Amino acid sequence: MTLQVACRFLPLAMAAMLVSCGSTPTTEPPPATMATPWPSPSTRYYKDDGPGDSVPANLDAIPDAVPRLEPLHRFANRPYSVFGREYVPATSLRPYRERGIASWYGRRFHGEKTSNGEIYDMYAMTAAHPTLPLPSYARVTGVASGKSVIVRVNDRGPFLHGRVIDLSFAAAERIGIAQKGSGEVEVEAILPAGTPLLASSPPLPPVALAPSTSTAAGIVAPVEATVPAPVAGAEGGFVVQLGAFANFANAQNFVAHLANQLGPIGVEANVRQVNGLFRVFAGPYPTRDDAKRTADRLRDALGLPSTIAVH
Repeated sequence: MTLQVACRFLPLAMAAMLVSCGSTPTTEPPPATMATPWPSPSTRYYKDDGPGDSVPANLDAIPDAVPRLEPLHRFANRPYSVFGREYVPATSLRPYRERGIASWYGRRFHGEKTSNGEIYDMYAMTAAHPTLPLPSYARVTGVASGKSVIVRVNDRGPFLHGRVIDLSFAAAERIGIAQKGSGEVEVEAILPAGTPLLASSPPLPPVALAPSTSTAAGIVAPVEATVPAPVAGAEGGFVVQLGAFANFANAQNFVAHLANQLGPIGVEANVRQVNGLFRVFAGPYPTRDDAKRTADRLRDALGLPSTIAVH
């Protein structure tokens, strides 16, 4: 998914990302035909996400991403917080391997911006990951099928249900998890030839590890969801805090990914800068109970954890 961090962020067939992880598409998937019928979006995918009304017949001909050394994005690799959990992305290419559940995101995000400002193409071999550096490359292998695909990681997400990566539709189809919506995979970072490896750069820790109290070397640390954190000065009221970013573009991207999830339940996300961070929140509400009711709705309808903070 910005956290698009969300972020991409995240379909909730993704992540859920969260993440992976969007707003109403500005472009339509290219018209094409497909021999195998897909299930109705309402029976298999979150909201109206899915592969589109017609899927290209030549998905097998789409080439893998070709790993190459690229400069890392200046802003997309800064620490951020989503749904009460903090993420510290790697700021250099380093070894990484993890097994876990992958999901994918489709037409709801097609044509929208990713976390590093590129345009998401559901028919390209790309992926969203919470902490791999942007951009970078990874080999994703479906455990059940044994099939592999090489993807370019250019987005953030997923952020829910312990999922480790959000694939594009084309990548998910290649390894055999598109029809099911998710599946167990093994993810391994690919270090292009000539990648400088520093002795002080340990392997990136797995996303699904139990939370640690340290944020060194990219370890993910949780934020205590039950402790209210002041968001700004005494303007009155309370907010439901959904995320915090060091970069405004990432915060905006997260809001865009959330829009379609929050709209149907009557909740709107906003951004404001507080103490050097761009915080994404719903509200303000006049009382803590009012804010808690919204937080409960987000949890019950979408499975979104959140914190209640002073506005």
